[in-house]
Order: sequence, then structure tokens, then C-alpha cells
Amino acid sequence: MSSSVPSVPSPRSRPQPVLGPPASAAVFLVVTVDPGGEAAAGEVLAELPGLERAFAFPHPDGRLSCVAGIGARAWDRLYGVPRPAALHPFRELTGPRHHAVSTPGDLLFHIRAARPDLCFALTAEITRRLRGAVTVQDETQAFAYYDARNLLGFIDGTENPVGPDAAEAALIGDEDPEFWGGSYAIVQKYLHDVDAWEGLTTEEQERVMGRTKATGLELDAPGSHKEVNTVLGPDGREQRILRAAMPFGRPGRGEFGTYFIAYARDPRLTETMLRRMFVGTPAGGPDPLLEFSRAVTGSLFFVPSADLLQDLSAHGKPR
Repeated sequence: MSSSVPSVPSPRSRPQPVLGPPASAAVFLVVTVDPGGEAAAGEVLAELPGLERAFAFPHPDGRLSCVAGIGARAWDRLYGVPRPAALHPFRELTGPRHHAVSTPGDLLFHIRAARPDLCFALTAEITRRLRGAVTVQDETQAFAYYDARNLLGFIDGTENPVGPDAAEAALIGDEDPEFWGGSYAIVQKYLHDVDAWEGLTTEEQERVMGRTKATGLELDAPGSHKEVNTVLGPDGREQRILRAAMPFGRPGRGEFGTYFIAYARDPRLTETMLRRMFVGTPAGGPDPLLEFSRAVTGSLFFVPSADLLQDLSAHGKPR
């Protein structure tokens, strides 16, 4: 992978708020564009920065942001060619025990804020403007849980890159210059078997995760979730993606889950991690966490830079 992404992106290619800090609340909205709905979808993408500002301005401490992603089929329908180099539909994976499904998704809206009402308000306005033009495939309202823990009780995101390293991991550089400052997002919705998980001892849970439950420190645990998800580059360095996963759930319905979203400058890295998780490698796997977590969605999106998104809205193609 190229290392050309600067820590301060070019003014001509300002990224969308992919690199935003962890939030207290989020909504993940995935829709497909109905036949004839292309114009309305394009209008909403063009209006998105203004909508975000309108809801955020009265509440500066709310830290409202929205990232929009576009799936491969929608890109072809909305903008034609050229297509971002690594954009394609999510590839399902079938391993000896587990299955990563591929589900429909033309547009992704990843909405984050310090307050759930701001996420709700912006989501409601986006869906109102898209009414009759799209079909909602999934809407998940997520939340921060205790001290950045998932619903299995473990701290999540401890290995995320920060600062310039986050930009290096998540933002496209000179390897695809027409799409400089963009990113790729892979999303999956996981449902957890909490009863089975809580039947394990803390030590057994830690061996599955490869981390201590209290502090999140790494353990020497061969075959663990942590080990399976560690991918080394040719230079021996760990390859990083930018995760923004959050818990969600409806206890009254017995639903406890994690909404996984990973931003990367090259989706092949995230796909490699998922292949190791679901299929395994000659050295081991699949991921033992999948005995307790089931993927029920899977989609891949290209996230244009903020400037490219405006160019696409104005001209219908990259300039």
C-alpha cells in the first residue's frame, strides 16, 4: 500500500468526517435506490453537507457528523465511469462453520453525535427526502456502552490508529488519484448469543478474545480473535484499518449485537481479515468469536471525499 496520504489532507480533497472521534450515539442507515429514484438519491447526497450543518449549528457541543458511502451498483447508476479502483459488491464468505453474508446496499449513511436526538433528527430528515425513491434495508441505532465496551463486556477499538496513522490507514492516496481523500467502508451487523457467552468463565472469554476483560491488554492466546485479526505486511508491520464499531440491542426481544464498520484506503485489507475470520488460514482459524456472534448483513461502500461528493453532485462524474 502507498504511504502518500499526508496528515493534513489537501484542501482540494477534504475527506468526509471518516476520522471523527468515537461518539456516544450513532445511526447506521443502509438503503437501496429504487428504479427511477436516482435523481432523488443524487439530490440528497448533494444536500447532505447543508443538512448536517443545519442540525449541528444550534448544538455545537453535539458533534453531529454524517459520512455517506455509495455501493458499486449505485455508483454505476448514479455516476457511470470511472469507478473507484477497489469498489465492488461485498463478497460473501463461506467457511467450514461460519458464513459472512452479502446483503443489498446502495447508500450508507453513518451518522454520529454526542446526543441520540441529533442522530435521530438527521436520520429522519434524510429518510423523509428519500421517501419513495429508496428502500430501507437496515436502520440500526447504536450507542456507547460503559467505558467503550461491547455487549460481550470487552473494550472495543483499542488497536485503532490515531492522528496521522488514522489518515494513513483510512484515506486513499496517490494509488487512485482521482479519488484521493476518499475511503472504503465495509459494514456488517453481528448478533451475539449472550447466554452462551455468559456461560463461559472470564478466563475462557479472555482466551477467545485474546485480551484481558478488565483492561483490554493483549494476551498470548494462539488462535484468538485478536490473533486471527492481526495481518502483517511484507515489512512485518501490523496493517491497520479504522474501526468505528458500536453496540446496539433490544433486550426485550433478546437482541444484543455489534454494528461493525471499518474504513480503509484499500478494502482488500478488511477483506483479508474477514477471510481469516470466517474461512481460516493454513495456520489456524476460523475466529473463535464467531461461535458466539453471527453476521446478518454485509455490504461495501466507497466514501468520496467531501469535495468529490460535491463535484459528483454538480457534474455527475469525477473531474
